[in-house]
Amino acid sequence: MSDIIQLLPDSVANQIAAGEVIQRPASVIKELVENAVDAGAKRIDVLVVDAGKTSIQVIDDGKGMSDTDARLAFERHATSKIRKADDLFSLHTMGFRGEALASIAAVAQVELKSRQADDEVGTSLSISGCKVLNQEPAAVPVGSNFLIQNLFFNVPARRKFLKSNTTELNNIMTAFERIVLVYPQIHFTFSSNDTEVLNLRACGDSFRQRIIDVFGKRLNQNLLPVNVDTTVCRIHGFVGKPESAKKKNAHQYFFVNGRYMKHPYFNKAVMTPFERLIPMGEQVPYFIYFDVPAEDIDVNIHPTKTEIKFENEQTIWQILMAAVKESLGKFNDVPSIDFDTEGKPDIPVFQQTSDFGDFSAPKIDFNPQYNPFNSNPRQPSVPENWEQLYEGAENASSPDEVQQLGQFDESTLFSADEMGEMEQTPSEPVQSALNSGIAEDKSPAHYQYKGRYIMTAVKSGLMIIDQHRAHIRVLYDEYRRRLADKSAATQKLMFPEMLQLSPSDAVVMQKILPELTALGFDLSDLGGGSYAVGGIPTGLEGLNAVTVVNDIVSLAAENTVSVDEDINHSVALGLARDAAIPYGQVLSNKEMENLVNELFASSNVNYAPDGKTIIAILSQNEIDHLF
Repeated sequence: MSDIIQLLPDSVANQIAAGEVIQRPASVIKELVENAVDAGAKRIDVLVVDAGKTSIQVIDDGKGMSDTDARLAFERHATSKIRKADDLFSLHTMGFRGEALASIAAVAQVELKSRQADDEVGTSLSISGCKVLNQEPAAVPVGSNFLIQNLFFNVPARRKFLKSNTTELNNIMTAFERIVLVYPQIHFTFSSNDTEVLNLRACGDSFRQRIIDVFGKRLNQNLLPVNVDTTVCRIHGFVGKPESAKKKNAHQYFFVNGRYMKHPYFNKAVMTPFERLIPMGEQVPYFIYFDVPAEDIDVNIHPTKTEIKFENEQTIWQILMAAVKESLGKFNDVPSIDFDTEGKPDIPVFQQTSDFGDFSAPKIDFNPQYNPFNSNPRQPSVPENWEQLYEGAENASSPDEVQQLGQFDESTLFSADEMGEMEQTPSEPVQSALNSGIAEDKSPAHYQYKGRYIMTAVKSGLMIIDQHRAHIRVLYDEYRRRLADKSAATQKLMFPEMLQLSPSDAVVMQKILPELTALGFDLSDLGGGSYAVGGIPTGLEGLNAVTVVNDIVSLAAENTVSVDEDINHSVALGLARDAAIPYGQVLSNKEMENLVNELFASSNVNYAPDGKTIIAILSQNEIDHLF
């Protein structure tokens, strides 16, 4: 029998590797920018067209490549980062596998221009689908210039897999943020469709300044520094104050040796000191940087390199939690009992000395037999000279005389007509109304259980309604109707409130801004991810306008909205969640009745817009089996 196993061609192998390495345009930008960082670049420019679907260009001023290196860089497992297996345990660069450029060249059209500082002429290389089209000398500046065009042009299924431009651009911004936050000494720029989105100038080693440049100045006042240096690792960075906590989309970043990572175990270490300081379910922002010996971590366990294994996880966990707790205490961000002593005299503490001689503390006299529970009930006090109140009454011979003594006459208080009306019995309608009111109080149609559920009797048994979800359904239908009719009313704010969004959130905001305007929001774009909230939809009085908009943007970003229907759903659902009756709010009988009636008039009685159950019925048979 002939042999059936054969080596795959490089083009096929590269295309298979691209399935793991290059998932979307954000993956291309991540790999190219990390290579530019490894090349020692001081300025990196990223330009995308159509969210990277049409073209991606990354320009750096690093050390560049020779003509031979430029050609070899696109071969599989060709890298300058490692030489032997031992180098895998002491990685000091972002890339090391040598698969990124080969994978990109397998699914896109690539043009590379590069020159080293010692060379007078650089090189220009063109590759399309793993095939080298042309390589020739060219006059180019020092550094590298990668132009990636028509991503997934030879894999139609992968190209169809890509989401909308808004979603892909949001993913690109997220990947870009994870890199720029680590290297404040590098000047980064990002442009989308010839429009500059970010221009982050080099700020030395100031991580705080880079965080402010990316996420806005409003975050600066909520950052508490964290810094601890041990023999195991060095931890530095910032955590947010308790008042900066958010339900969703809190900026939470871990970096290990300049590499972004996700680590739920360390996330719990950061959140543990905040357990009693923030409401349950909310998150605080943090930017934590770990400096760990390279031999104590393993980054080669996941294709995206966002999961990292530590040798001393439990030790680092304790160090991290202690550092965050110390930061909260050092900057007096933990609530404490504080007495107002301003302007009050200082009372010195008495110290007994020999000058005062012998003295004893004063004695307190008390009755040890006294028991308040054995004492007689308090008798009404008798006024002095009470006999004078009744002088003359003993000589009165008739009740009329007694009445004159007291100077009391019913006619002086009530007229004859009023007396007649009082003697009449209430009419039947009045009496029935009184009786019905009493009966309603005694036997209401709906009963509220623990401020969470509305219970009412139905023919089949006992119906239990989740009041929060029911109100979400009612409000969701109302907001969808407003979006369809464009008939929303706006409640103007006396003073506009400022809203600062991150670059990735700003992309989502631009997508959903027409829907927010249709709902009744008055938002003014101030540039740089800042918006002025001048008005909110009617019915949201008492809610924080900035928090409401942030929640809607976070929900829209999570759902990766792509079509108008999804956008309308996300916006209406986010607004309904914020405006709905919270758990724990006590409702009157009239309010419960109105809510139930509005629920049964909605489009879907049984389920909330997010698919959660609203109504549950406890049948009569189930109730009977309980007894």
